[in-house]
Amino acid sequence: MGAADPRGPGDFPRLVQVIAADSPSRASSWAADALWAIRWKIGELLGWDGPNAGLGSRVRTLRGRLPADLRDAPPCPGIGDLAPFSPLYLLGNEFAAEIANRTMHGVLHLGWVPDQADCYRGQMAVLVKPNGLLGAAYMAAIRPFRHLIVYPALIRQIERAWRQAGDPADNSDNQDV
Repeated sequence: MGAADPRGPGDFPRLVQVIAADSPSRASSWAADALWAIRWKIGELLGWDGPNAGLGSRVRTLRGRLPADLRDAPPCPGIGDLAPFSPLYLLGNEFAAEIANRTMHGVLHLGWVPDQADCYRGQMAVLVKPNGLLGAAYMAAIRPFRHLIVYPALIRQIERAWRQAGDPADNSDNQDV
């Protein structure tokens, strides 16, 4: 996903597999790791992430509201543990996964877009809908941390994993760029 790593139009499923193999909740910086640990502990203490707080209980999954072409897309092959996200669909150039708890309902969306002739790059969007006053207050409180610490660490983590995965057409050992 970095500037030094353009890939072809058919490489998107590999990018999604690389991301799934390195879960988004395992960041690559101590600050982001600490924020995730604090969030999970608070969520545990306050019951934000319990069985009745997420997808299928408090929040209906988006899967049933997707257009038929996305809803009927084949399951997400090669997607390991993407916890805490649940995959929605995987196409040749688009992937979405969702998460819900007592504070919000969110979607992680990845797209594979042409950058220059025969080169493609990943783009990520995180869409969040707060749940009530608690969710609105919580999302407002964590906004600076998300934008200044968590998302940049996540992007670096994805870029590092993508570079380490290397080009499948290259049979040499993977090396840092």
